[in-house]
Amino acid sequence: MTKEERTKMIATSWELHSQVETAYLNHPANKNDDEWLEKQRLLLADMALHLLQTSISPEEMKLDRLQDNLHAILTISDRFIPDADLKRATTNLYKIK
Repeated sequence: MTKEERTKMIATSWELHSQVETAYLNHPANKNDDEWLEKQRLLLADMALHLLQTSISPEEMKLDRLQDNLHAILTISDRFIPDADLKRATTNLYKIK
């Protein structure tokens, strides 16, 4: 993939990010509401777009951003797959030096 293709893909991802983030911010659910997990799906999509931006960047991979992206995705996903104990897996992400 060329640098120009990567840059174009990142630009497109920011457009998608804006739509997803707006939907998340406008979603009325609060933590104890029935629709909370639906709102969390939007947050997960937001974080997935950040992961895309981190991984496809034409610059050198920023490992701290990758760690943060994965931490957010695992933490949110833990609510959807509780038996996988994904939140606990995040403790090892920052042990890398």
